[in-house]
Amino acid sequence: MKLSIEKDILLEALQKVQAIVGQRSTLPILSNVLLKVDGDKISLTTTDMEVCVKTSAVADISEEGGTTLPARKFFSICRELPAGQVEIEVDAKDVATIRCGSAFFRLVGLPEEDFPPLPEFEEHQVYTVEQDTFKSMLQKVLYAASTDETRYILNGALLSFKDEKLAVVATDGRRLALVEQEIQFPEAAEAGIVVPTKTLNELIKTLGDEGVLKIRVSSSQAAFDFDNILIVSKLIDGTYPNFQQVIPSQCEERVVIDRETMLMAVRRVSLLTDDQTASVRLNFSKNKLELVTNSPEVGEARETIPVKYEGKEISIAFNPGFLQAPLRHLDSDEIFFELSDELSPSVIKTSVPFLYVLMPIRIS
Repeated sequence: MKLSIEKDILLEALQKVQAIVGQRSTLPILSNVLLKVDGDKISLTTTDMEVCVKTSAVADISEEGGTTLPARKFFSICRELPAGQVEIEVDAKDVATIRCGSAFFRLVGLPEEDFPPLPEFEEHQVYTVEQDTFKSMLQKVLYAASTDETRYILNGALLSFKDEKLAVVATDGRRLALVEQEIQFPEAAEAGIVVPTKTLNELIKTLGDEGVLKIRVSSSQAAFDFDNILIVSKLIDGTYPNFQQVIPSQCEERVVIDRETMLMAVRRVSLLTDDQTASVRLNFSKNKLELVTNSPEVGEARETIPVKYEGKEISIAFNPGFLQAPLRHLDSDEIFFELSDELSPSVIKTSVPFLYVLMPIRIS
């Protein structure tokens, strides 16, 4: 295998695939990137057996073939090379020589036959959505997914294609985030899949601000195809909880709050919380919200912000991290905070089809 490629083009391709490579994989081959040259392109593929990322780049090919090289070492070498053409030649023993300017490296690889075969994909349904739209949807909800491995079905997000809408839902049992977007697909293609958080985080990093994303779904896998990148992921097997049951059918009171003002206030009063008393109390009264944290071991913090509210006085407490999460990831100027009493779940809404259900903390 022998080729020549512009350094910046090679580096950009490597950046797209190297993030999922495990640093301490039990299988050495999973630490490698698969390089294959064919025609006038080089393809680069990495996998951790659950997620597979593949991209390609135009190169000047002298000799076709394939090999695998240690992904992080190869990336580090390419990053430090001087600008210009990078010449790569691989011998029969999978040893690569890399030249650029006066720099020379010899890097020992593994045979391409050792690399896990790419998943065979039998597509059942295909959905199309704008890249920036899907990226924004993931950012608005993914923080709410569970990290508890004993609740495996919650270690990802539900993509529900139903009623001419795509709904993306994430929950850890104490909070739930949901965002919807109208998209077109045939009624026969209605489906619900649970995609692992790792895959969706990779999509957030690699999706662009323009262009189309194609989502292809089979019984056990999903493929995300965009901008010369293909990400194939296993799906989480199981039945996602009925999230509609968690959403309160109605709340008694509604408060209009400036999102940025509330975020900064919660951040400030949270400075005086500790692990044992991680809660912030919200005291709602006419056109006023007082935020209070009080820890016998640390101290007390208070801040009052203006709100639009004419209802009854309510005092309710939340985990400050859970309260900040949607405020950080939304871009609306105002939020609507809906609540009934100190023990019932509250809901944060915006002018877009988004909602966030948050369970309060009981404080004596």
